[in-house]
Amino acid sequence: MSLLFSNFTLGSPSGPLTLANRLVVAPMCQYSAVNGEAQDWHLMHWANLLNSGAGLFIIEATGVTPEGRITPACLGLWDDRTEAALQDKLSRARKLAPATPVFIQLAHAGRKASSATPWEGGQLLSVEQGGWETLAPSAIPQLAGERLPHELSQDELKDLIAAFVASAQRAQRIGIDGIELHGAHGYLLHQFLSPIANQRTDEYGGSHENRIRFPLELFKAVRAAYQGVLGIRISASDWIEGGWTPEETADFACQLKPIGCDFVHISSGGISPLQKIAIGPNYQVPFAKIVKDKSGIPTMTVGLITEPQQAEDILQAGDADLIALARAFLYKPRWGWEAAAALGATVPSNQRYWRCLPREAQSIFGDAKVGQR
Repeated sequence: MSLLFSNFTLGSPSGPLTLANRLVVAPMCQYSAVNGEAQDWHLMHWANLLNSGAGLFIIEATGVTPEGRITPACLGLWDDRTEAALQDKLSRARKLAPATPVFIQLAHAGRKASSATPWEGGQLLSVEQGGWETLAPSAIPQLAGERLPHELSQDELKDLIAAFVASAQRAQRIGIDGIELHGAHGYLLHQFLSPIANQRTDEYGGSHENRIRFPLELFKAVRAAYQGVLGIRISASDWIEGGWTPEETADFACQLKPIGCDFVHISSGGISPLQKIAIGPNYQVPFAKIVKDKSGIPTMTVGLITEPQQAEDILQAGDADLIALARAFLYKPRWGWEAAAALGATVPSNQRYWRCLPREAQSIFGDAKVGQR
């Protein structure tokens, strides 16, 4: 039996959540919101990926404050207006697809905020271009020559925790099944973890124990306020000498486990343009294995996993518990169907699509029967 298409259960204070399979649609920024509000693009995009055959869908990085967005076009969940827009588009998308758990990635971009969209260059925007002052653990820019971010005071850290808590409570009201805190890719929580970006001299900087302090405090506060599944995405390596390491990631995961972390999603990079990533198929899987083996927390791996047997082999080796794909789903929105056909498994499906399969793949919809007129 395929492990990729076996059930997997995540715990939470409100009870266990069982996924129909171990295939996950990773969060992917769409840069298509207006003032933080979800648009028709999101409705189309979400409904499409909810029909992918994956057992879990995670909504893109969603700002907990306007200043926390990566770009002016990023999704938000910080007030009644953004909550209502997200709830409207998500509820409509879910009605058009098989019942699938939905998580949301709550984020603050820190010093990487106030940026142009990727197709507009992705660089830091000036105030005249619609940008804003960025925030960071230390007044160190992402790129040499950029304006300095504002170094957060301890009172401002408390305000940020409150913002994450408020967004988590909004997610709970909307009926979102889980939250992934964004601690990867050079955004704010990753900036606190990494000695490349965090050069504070107070109790939130310096040693490993100090650098993980703010992310742990934030996680505890969200855990106390949110009853669904709660996890975090972590960049396991900065890919730069003197940066954050896989061993530190594993230790951080061990610190998260007793305070109610239900899963970790292991990625890498993003803290510095000087990073040297050894990119290739499965290049982040060894990091996931290190974290999984040391912490015992359900672990998700991601990154250049493109073939069904490749995903299956990772699970069979015990290197991860869940397999996340991102761009592969944009290129092939029914990747989950192809994987089920290749691995002799079944997937949940919308009956409107039952007639589309070639004969050799018809078994992936289980006992679905379609009459002809």
